[in-house]
Amino acid sequence: MITVKSFEFNYFSVNTYLLHDETREAVLIDCGCFRKVEELELSSYITANNLTLKHLLCTHLHLDHVFGNGFISKIYGLKPQAHKADVETLPSPQEQARLFGLHDKIHHIPIGKYIVGNEIILFGNSELQVRLVPGHSPGSLIFYNKKNGFAIVGDAIFNRSVGRTDLWGGNHDVLIAAIKDKILSLPDETILYPGHGPATNVIEESLNNPFL
Repeated sequence: MITVKSFEFNYFSVNTYLLHDETREAVLIDCGCFRKVEELELSSYITANNLTLKHLLCTHLHLDHVFGNGFISKIYGLKPQAHKADVETLPSPQEQARLFGLHDKIHHIPIGKYIVGNEIILFGNSELQVRLVPGHSPGSLIFYNKKNGFAIVGDAIFNRSVGRTDLWGGNHDVLIAAIKDKILSLPDETILYPGHGPATNVIEESLNNPFL
């Protein structure tokens, strides 16, 4: 059984997700911790639950979702994993940070491994299926666990909304098609954990999302 622990971090109110199972192995997705108090909140939870971090995963490489990668790399020795398209297409996190006057608040952490669609991420007794859902960014990914019936969906889809497409490499038509193909095709009861705001599920978005 996977426990999904969520944290809300930084000025952009990003949802960071820490997944762990009965083996105490864990996966961290979209580490957005920015302030020291946020780093302490995350590390205290990891220590209190005696967790071993196995992967640092990125749904995409927009600034607000990667603030904490430097902290995790320094403390736990992990490098982020992301899709190659975001690395090749998006400005670096440092370049994005300059636009917000935050260039001194983020450290360059190179991607340690490129993830591809349909790849399986293993930790403990659990697995996550990677699905490529471009449109918000060219390399946006979701991480789906069939057994526990949930998906971490980043900024592809939200509760009755979808990701913005006016940033680098965004494409609204591509996003809508990808959501319908890769997210709404999941079982109706699948819980969707987005990059911002409350969780939802597939049937709710299929019936009530005005963008779909």
